[in-house]
Amino acid sequence: MRRNQPRAISAFAAGLLALLLAATFIAYVFGARPPARHFEVHAVFRDAHDIKTGSPVRIAGIDVGKVRSVEAVSGGSTTARVTIRVDDAGQPIHLDAHLSIRPRIFLEGNFFIDLNPGSPSAPKVRDGDTIPVAQTSSLVTFSQVTSTLELDTRRSLRRLLAEVDTALRGPGARGFRRSIPSWEPAYRDSAVVADAFRGSGRDLSAFLRDGGAVAAALDRDPAALRAAIRDLRTTAGAFSRESRALDAALEEAPALVRSAQPALNAINLALPPTRNLARTALPGVRALTPSLRAARPFVGQLAGLLSEPELGGLLSDLEPAVPRLARVLRDTPALLHQVRAASSCQNEVVMPTLKDEVEDAQFPASGPVYQEFAKALPGLAGESRSQDANGQWIRALFTGGNYAYPAPNGQTLLTSRPLAGANPGVPARGIPPFRPDVACETQQQPDLRSTPAPAPAGFRVNTTSPAATALARRGQEVARRFLKRDLNRRGLAGDLRLRETPLQRSEIDATLGNLP
Repeated sequence: MRRNQPRAISAFAAGLLALLLAATFIAYVFGARPPARHFEVHAVFRDAHDIKTGSPVRIAGIDVGKVRSVEAVSGGSTTARVTIRVDDAGQPIHLDAHLSIRPRIFLEGNFFIDLNPGSPSAPKVRDGDTIPVAQTSSLVTFSQVTSTLELDTRRSLRRLLAEVDTALRGPGARGFRRSIPSWEPAYRDSAVVADAFRGSGRDLSAFLRDGGAVAAALDRDPAALRAAIRDLRTTAGAFSRESRALDAALEEAPALVRSAQPALNAINLALPPTRNLARTALPGVRALTPSLRAARPFVGQLAGLLSEPELGGLLSDLEPAVPRLARVLRDTPALLHQVRAASSCQNEVVMPTLKDEVEDAQFPASGPVYQEFAKALPGLAGESRSQDANGQWIRALFTGGNYAYPAPNGQTLLTSRPLAGANPGVPARGIPPFRPDVACETQQQPDLRSTPAPAPAGFRVNTTSPAATALARRGQEVARRFLKRDLNRRGLAGDLRLRETPLQRSEIDATLGNLP
C-alpha cells in the first residue's frame, strides 16, 4: 500500500492543475478581464436635466465612463454638480476639457455627457478635481423653447410675422428685394469695421492711456473747452436751421460715394508703393539727424562769418573791386554777343565746310576736309626735322620723267606720268562773294568743289634716242666742268677727286653697305 501512495498524490495534483487551466481558458474565451482602474471628476452644469446616475460618458462616441451622482447646488437654482467616473480608456483629461449634455436620439431622451478631453499641452486633471461651469454646456430642449414663448409672446410673434409678410407683399417689397444683393458687401464691410474696432494686443490700454491724456489736456484749459462746446452748439444750430439743405445733401451722398469709389480705389492701389517708398526713405531720414548734428558747427562758423563785424570787414575789402566788377558786368553783354556770333559762325558755316567731303575722280577723297588738311602736316614737319651744328637740313628730291610740259619763264616740267588736269580749276559755284558787312552766321556756306581744268599740252620724251643720249652726255660734261671750277675755287682739288664716269648702282650699294 505504501508503494502505491505517492502515485495517488500525483494523480490528485494533476487533476487540480487541469481544473485551473480549464478555468483560465474559459475566463479568457468568455471575455473575463481584470477590474479596470478609473478615477472620478466633478463638473458643474447650469442645468443638468435628465442626467441621471448611470448615464454614459463618451469621447468621440465611445463610452469611457458613467455618471456616479447628480447633486443640486444649494441656492434654489438649476445648477447641479455631476460626478463622473472615467475609465483608463478616457484618460488623460486636461484642465481645458469641455463637457456637454447631448441627446442620444433625434427627438431627445436618453441623454449622455460628451467629453472633450482638452489639448495635450494643458496640465492634466487629477482625481477629484472639479471642472468649472465655464467649461460645460447644457442642452436647450424644445420644451424649454415652448415654455419661454408664453401666450402673449406667441401672439406678438404671430402679429410680427404677419406684418413682415404684408411688408414683403406690399409696394415696398420691390425695393426690399433690390436691397438684398447689397447685404453681403454691407455685412462684410461691417465685419471688417467691427474687427478693426476690436483691435489687437494692447489697443484698449493704449486707448485708455491716450484718453486720459486727452481728458487731462481738456481739463487744463476749461475756458477753451467751454468755447469749443459753445461753438459746437452754434454749429449744431446752423445744421438745424439748414435741415432741408442737409437732407438734400444727404440724398446726394450715394452719388458722391459712387463717384469717389474710383478715386478711393486709386488711393488704395497707391498705398503699397507709398509704403515701400516710406520704408526706403526711412534710413535716410534716420541718418538726417547725425548729418544735421555734424553740420551744426559749420552753420555756427558761417553765422559768425556773416555777423555784423565780420561782414563789415569783408565789405570793406570788396569795396575797391565792386566798381571794376560793375564795369565788367556792363561790358560783358557785348563780349557775350560777339562770342555768340563767333560760335554761331563756327556751327553754321565753318564746321559744315570742314565736315564736307570733296570728291575728285583722279584723287578720291579718303575722308572729310578737316582730315585731308591734317595729312599735309607730317610732310611739312619732316622736311627739316634733321639738323647739325650748322643748322637744319632741307632734303629735296630731284627726279626726271618721260613726259614734258611747258612751265612759266621758259622752263620745262618733267613728270613720270602724264598730267590728268589742273585742280583746283574753276569753282563749281564760282567764288563766294566776300561780305565783311554781313554776319558770318548768315552767309552762304563755301563749296570747295571745283571743275578740274585740262592739262597743258605736253609730249612724251624718248630717253633712249641718240639725241637724248647726246644731250645727257653734254649735260654731264657741263656738270663736271662746273664741279672742277668750284673745287679749284674752294681749294679742295687736292682733297677731293672728281670721277669722270657716273657711279653704278652696284657701287652705290657697296658703298652704303660699308658705312658704319
